[in-house]
Amino acid sequence: MGKYILSIDQGTQSTKISVFDFEGNELCSAKHPLQAMVTAPGGIAEQHEDIYESIVETMQELMERFTGDPKEIIGIGLGSIRFDRVLMKKDGTLAEPIQTWMDERIGYPYQGTNPEVAYLSADTGYLTVRMTGNFVDTFSNYAGAWPIDPEKWDWSDNPDLFDYFGMPRDMLLELKMPGDVLGTLLPEEAARMNVPAHLPIIATANDKAVEALGAGLIDEDTVLISLGTYIAGMIANEYTPFDPELPYWSNPASIPNVFLNESGGIRRGMWMVSWFINDILAKPWQKEALSLETIPEELMNQAGLDVPAGSDGLMTVLDWLPHQQALYRKGTILGFDERHTNAHIYRSILEAIAYTMKLNVDAMLDRQKITRSKLVITGGGSNSDLFMQIFADVFNLPATRNVINGAASLGAALNVAVGLGVYPDYETAIEKMVRQADTFEPNAENADVYQTAVKNYASIRDITDQYYKTANEVTEGAFTE
Repeated sequence: MGKYILSIDQGTQSTKISVFDFEGNELCSAKHPLQAMVTAPGGIAEQHEDIYESIVETMQELMERFTGDPKEIIGIGLGSIRFDRVLMKKDGTLAEPIQTWMDERIGYPYQGTNPEVAYLSADTGYLTVRMTGNFVDTFSNYAGAWPIDPEKWDWSDNPDLFDYFGMPRDMLLELKMPGDVLGTLLPEEAARMNVPAHLPIIATANDKAVEALGAGLIDEDTVLISLGTYIAGMIANEYTPFDPELPYWSNPASIPNVFLNESGGIRRGMWMVSWFINDILAKPWQKEALSLETIPEELMNQAGLDVPAGSDGLMTVLDWLPHQQALYRKGTILGFDERHTNAHIYRSILEAIAYTMKLNVDAMLDRQKITRSKLVITGGGSNSDLFMQIFADVFNLPATRNVINGAASLGAALNVAVGLGVYPDYETAIEKMVRQADTFEPNAENADVYQTAVKNYASIRDITDQYYKTANEVTEGAFTE
């Protein structure tokens, strides 16, 4: 039946495509950056045709590197960004720029003012139409402002819900389950990508849910921290109806009829780390890294190891992209004195991410009166031994990273493996394809320091919010004038 699986992992900043074998080994990959979002006043944040063309370009590069026989590829797992809204013409091309998850319009009903718009979908739906010609999509990329019935895993039967969201039923795509075949790759698109025509395109889920599958999150003993542009904490648990008063929400998993509970997260989370490395205070590390033929992150992690837990009192609050309900907030670094260096700031950023996720995950677990005893960290940030140890110490739990830490790629491959019958179920597929790399045990002394630090961190916004509310009135007024 073949030997290989292609998986598409499209995030906010880039498209990655990988070749996996049936044991979960990543044999080859290629990655292309996406064009930057186009932002405008009024909370506009848009992307364009690039999200599809980047798949074509990345696949071309991947197939140039791939040394196996393309005829032995059995299918393509399609994963992409969640919470985007795509407005398509009748032929499946874009009627308007894509409203991304950072766009404020996403949280409101659709305003149907453009007569060219025939269909509304998530990114995965748009990509499916372009790749197969079929107007279908995975159910598991529909959460938030869509007229869905989560318990039925389909569109709602309530006409009032369609009216509320401003979305006529005939403008919405047919929904499939994760692991279902969405269609086969059109010959003309296969020719552009240099892969065999008619490859099955397999439904996955939203990017975070695919990542959870690739990390092996199916047991009731694990917390997963996903380190991406948006940082999230997840557990496997039953569906809970949405309630804005709850400190978590239910996200459809990349397994049919299964849900994840997701805590509050951090917007522009790992972006903050990259911003610091590339644009602000890391120029000396960049020059030294060039001379030593390494990367700045390696030098910064080494420097951060020399900084004590708690960064000598330095704390960073990660409101560089605040939540829509508190747009007055700004990023904050508190507690400077003569001891502090770039390494302190770097470590305090990593600690702030861990503090925030500890508070958010604890709120989710406490509300449900449940516990978890293991921590799995995914994403590029898990490559850092320093970051892994900080998470272990802040959570006071063993923190594990897997061999494949870009877990969304592997998750999409798992959907293909089960959907096309390589393995009979997801439990077997995870057992065969997901492998742990190493585990960091908590340092008791640091855990004690962080227990106090987390309590202090939780109170910072109580102090700074009033200042930023007042300051925002002044700065907004000056901007308007």
